[in-house]
Amino acid sequence: MKKAGAEKKRARRSSAAGRDPATDTPPRKQANKKDVFQLFAEKVRDHKDLVSRWAVLQETRVEYFRGKDFVTFLRNHSELKDILESDRHLEVEDIVNVLLSKNLLVRCDRVVKTVRPGKRKLSTWPAHLEIYPEQEFSDNDAFFAWTFVNKRPLWQTLLSLSWPVLTLAICLFPVYPHQAKLLILYSCAGVLLLIICLLLVRALIFGLSWTLLGKRIWIFPNILAEEATLRELFRFWPQKDEEEKPKLTARIFYATVAVLAILLLRHHAPDEAARARYQKRVSNIIDDVLEWDPRLALSGMMDSMQSEVNGTETDNNGSSSSSSEKAAASPDYVEHEHEHEHDESTDDKDLYNDNI
Repeated sequence: MKKAGAEKKRARRSSAAGRDPATDTPPRKQANKKDVFQLFAEKVRDHKDLVSRWAVLQETRVEYFRGKDFVTFLRNHSELKDILESDRHLEVEDIVNVLLSKNLLVRCDRVVKTVRPGKRKLSTWPAHLEIYPEQEFSDNDAFFAWTFVNKRPLWQTLLSLSWPVLTLAICLFPVYPHQAKLLILYSCAGVLLLIICLLLVRALIFGLSWTLLGKRIWIFPNILAEEATLRELFRFWPQKDEEEKPKLTARIFYATVAVLAILLLRHHAPDEAARARYQKRVSNIIDDVLEWDPRLALSGMMDSMQSEVNGTETDNNGSSSSSSEKAAASPDYVEHEHEHEHDESTDDKDLYNDNI
């Protein structure tokens, strides 16, 4: 038994001595090691030089890029291939095919494949996509969407945590101090006025450019877009107009309609007295909101309750005193009381004689 145990120990030592620590990695460590293509995909997606957009793919918002843009991107940033280690010498087509096989990318196609009326060509960045049947790389009008969830930045996490605090702060607005209410009111009114002025100036520039020059110029083209990143939302200058130039008759017609609408609104505009009444009504509503205070409300409730109690006591005392005063002041009431007492004494005497 001892010899068999000693032989087993020697076999274990020899097998341990024959292992190469550089190449022999435990299975658990190999499982925990992240795929180099996953790291490469995350690095490429976070890079600001890769042009990408957001679209809807099967009722899900995805971030996608074009195949030709990916080729240009890797040509200009070849150092990113070093992340792939032994696969750094692969071509762009092979790298994308590996990403497709690992389900890090999916090839998509535009849903609308025909040119819409009034446009010269298809949209460069379609808003709706569908999965392409053949999952392989192509740089000819091919789109590729990321399938993995990107890491959330710290500012997004802090922003998501601040929403409940902001909701609670909005609910507690009536109990704020007067100066805080004024600050919030003027800030919100200023932001609202800025948005309205921006939309009006935007519409005015578009109307003038469309009527006089026959061009569609929308400053801040994505300000009303439902699906746009923060960088795209505040982009100032519009993209190149891809639609056909409007006809001269249409421009003259809409310009005439606009002038007539302006004249009609000016004719039916409210007078100075009506504007003053409306301004006073709005000012009263705003003053009621700003001047409301829970302490004043509680004190007002206590005063009203105390006045009700005092009024009730006054009514009771007044009714009793008034009845006594009426009785004392009325001679008929005095005579009636004397007659009642005389009748009672007579009844008592008759009852006594009957008993005798």
